[in-house]
Amino acid sequence: MRLPLYIAKRYLLAKKSQNVINIISGISVIGVAVGTMALIVVLSVFNGFNSLVQSLFSVFDPDIKIELVEGKTFTPDKNTVEKILNHPGVESFSEVLEENALFMYDDRQHVVTMKGVDENYRKVSGVDTMIIEGDYILTGSKNNNFTVMGRGVANMLGAGPNHVDPVSVYMPSRTAPPTLRPERAFNREAVFPSGIFSVEQEFDMDYALVPIAFARRLLEFDNEVTSLNIKISEGFSHKRVKQDLQEITGERLKVMDRYEQHEWLYKLMQTEKWAIFLILTFILMVASFNIIGSLTMLIIEKKKDMAVLRSLGADSGLIHKIFLLEGWMISVVGAFAGLILGTAVCLIQMEYEVIKLYGTGAFIIDAYPVELQLQDYLYVFLTVLTIGFLSAWYPAKYVIKRYLSENEQL
Repeated sequence: MRLPLYIAKRYLLAKKSQNVINIISGISVIGVAVGTMALIVVLSVFNGFNSLVQSLFSVFDPDIKIELVEGKTFTPDKNTVEKILNHPGVESFSEVLEENALFMYDDRQHVVTMKGVDENYRKVSGVDTMIIEGDYILTGSKNNNFTVMGRGVANMLGAGPNHVDPVSVYMPSRTAPPTLRPERAFNREAVFPSGIFSVEQEFDMDYALVPIAFARRLLEFDNEVTSLNIKISEGFSHKRVKQDLQEITGERLKVMDRYEQHEWLYKLMQTEKWAIFLILTFILMVASFNIIGSLTMLIIEKKKDMAVLRSLGADSGLIHKIFLLEGWMISVVGAFAGLILGTAVCLIQMEYEVIKLYGTGAFIIDAYPVELQLQDYLYVFLTVLTIGFLSAWYPAKYVIKRYLSENEQL
């Protein structure tokens, strides 16, 4: 392999008799470099958006969520709860009761996902750190209940923590007899806004936190919940704790980590990422066609060299390796140049946020997020090498075979 590699490097670096060959080789390197750079930059931007979404969800969602496999509400078994609390990997435990409810303030109304939570909820989520107005207060005196609303809910209702009047919450009664008076078919409770949080538009427009006792009274429940939320202790494997909790809860309940709580969204983002990867790979393949032209012209120029090598005893396999390595080195040079350029572009964006998102103020961030991942470098490099090998294989195989056969006939 040393001799073919040595000759291939000389061919790559040496000046050709026809200047156009140098130009085409340079264009081939530039095309591969630009395609590689585009792959790294686009994949890194997708990584940035993916990490951004995960960070937003981690504020509102717990590490582990336990729900019914079939059905919506259930009464937690005391023995099961005790086993969960005794698990060394469980740092905090919270009961949650969710249901859609109608919130009314003055003449405004909005259907909200009412989330009844206990005092431990702030320990299993970070929603209390996302308060933009007021305070995270859910329980006050015996006669007053409080709510922490999403920014979108507060805007729709025109309510806030500085307002004196309470928000009315309506829920269809589960036990009311049939009646011609609609107001009797609903349970109504009053709740005072204490704070407004802002996480992400989907959460801000849908959710309002209330005390779980308030939610149970409105829904006419005793101890029912829709989910159990758990925060995992630092240093414990999320996967291992999840498996242990699944064994404790049994088949009736499903234990979900953060990925499984929004599995469809994460899968969609990964699908989009690799779809773009494939599209850019096809573009890179088109750019690599220049390698075929460059290598073919080089083979034509080196006909005399091939004849000399043949007379010295070189077989067709050795000559094939020389030009195959020549074409492959063009891809390697372009790949390394593209990786360096792509990394530089990403680092500049991470440091200086050069490329901004349009509509400043409408987004959580002002510039495109970027995150470099080692596995992307590996995938891109292997992809470029594979495309480069295939681009060099055809001319090295068939063009050389043609000229060698012509020389033999002569």
